[in-house]
Amino acid sequence: MRTDNMKSTWYTVGTLADIPRLGAKVVRLHGTPIAIFRTQTDEVFALEDRCPHKQGPLSQGIVHDRKVTCPLHGWVITLDKGTAMAPDEGCTPNYPVRVADGIIQIEVQHLDALAPAATA
Repeated sequence: MRTDNMKSTWYTVGTLADIPRLGAKVVRLHGTPIAIFRTQTDEVFALEDRCPHKQGPLSQGIVHDRKVTCPLHGWVITLDKGTAMAPDEGCTPNYPVRVADGIIQIEVQHLDALAPAATA
């Protein structure tokens, strides 16, 4: 939900070369761990680094196609929307991603009072 005091900022979180194919990298934005995933075909996605089931670290899961399997209990989460595949139900927040000249950026909504701060 966007309100008048919300702002959108693009954060540089690394390069495509930083993430192996079928792998992930974790960055922290405003204290939130975000997993940046790279598929076999070099698509890049960003999800909050927690499974909707038991909060397991999705960044440590197995990336396949456009999905990641949680390392704790095997839930399969779509990388584009962050939703659990049936029969499981749940969702983890996802973030828009853009890649230009190998540089990865993610878009985050935040209150105007928050200053941009990203750590890789």
